[in-house]
Amino acid sequence: MPIKIAPSILSADFCDLPNLIGLLEKGKADDLHLDIMDGHFVPNITFGPPVVRSIRKITKFPLDAHLMVENPEFFFDDFAAAGARSIT
Repeated sequence: MPIKIAPSILSADFCDLPNLIGLLEKGKADDLHLDIMDGHFVPNITFGPPVVRSIRKITKFPLDAHLMVENPEFFFDDFAAAGARSIT
């Protein structure tokens, strides 16, 4: 079974995100993992569909939106429309 590399951008400097994503592309990562947190299901808050949409514009990486949110079913369509290839 082949191993896939899907780095998370959770700790990234968002001011330098295009450069970071470029480095991940050069490093042959397979997917980009996006940790979505709502401050309810888990105590942290990260980002939503508008940020995913912006990331989609700067990379061809398959995007995996990992929904750590209450009622994730309410967000499936929004993250899919924003460009997430998989929603976990």
